[in-house]
Amino acid sequence: MLSLKKLTCHCGAVEIQVNLNDDIDKLKRCNCSMCKRKGTMVATIEKKDLKVIKGENKIKVYQFNTKVAKHYFCSECGIQTHNQRRSDPNTYGINMGCIDDIEVNELFKFKTFINDGQNHIKDRK
Repeated sequence: MLSLKKLTCHCGAVEIQVNLNDDIDKLKRCNCSMCKRKGTMVATIEKKDLKVIKGENKIKVYQFNTKVAKHYFCSECGIQTHNQRRSDPNTYGINMGCIDDIEVNELFKFKTFINDGQNHIKDRK
């Protein structure tokens, strides 16, 4: 079952609506050079389940290496709200810390798995 959640950056300039699976039981933390530094816990959703409500003009994108993945962040406060995944460009990874109605201690109750971005299949030759 999907439920509607509001996701915001730190300063509130960006507001996003996501449909999130209620029975989410695992989050991912990627070990690539970018995600390792951010430490973000992400849930994967379909692209159709994300809608920018406010601040689309404040959202900037950062890409590196193969330039396939897109890391979206607020140009005012710098918080990454979501990313378009390289392994499946039809999905987004959403920053669970940006969901307004999730308390920080709740984040650490989820099962969290490592996504091996350091050894990504698309980097292998």
